Amino acid sequence: MNDPIQQRVRTAVAAALDKKAFDLDVLAVGDLTSIADYFVLCSANTERQTQAIADSVLEKLRREKGVKPLTVEGATPGRWILIDFGDFIFHIFTEDCRRYYGLERLWGDAPNVTAKYANGAGAHSVRASRNVRRKKTS
Repeated sequence: MNDPIQQRVRTAVAAALDKKAFDLDVLAVGDLTSIADYFVLCSANTERQTQAIADSVLEKLRREKGVKPLTVEGATPGRWILIDFGDFIFHIFTEDCRRYYGLERLWGDAPNVTAKYANGAGAHSVRASRNVRRKKTS
């Protein structure tokens, strides 16, 4: 994966998974909109966890890739934190907030390319977390 955008997305996904983000999806929205090439969506159990995930993503991209966001919105109260890196936008939700806004429905035509970015142990964590979540809400 030599594309710098894809490398940044992979770094951000790894940072989120390090902080126990779950239900993570990477949507390739570049053919549908000009605002970004990718949307990364993930869930957290609490507002404190959304903030920890956001901090991890920001720090890891700054440290490893020298990238700073164009803007960060929603850090307070933390139910939906949006981090705009220009070529991709990272969304971190509490579970109820994610269900309410349903970005996956709004961007349903976008290919889900999560497997390309959350491979190895990270991909296992994403799938395992989804299975746990489904059992709780079924």
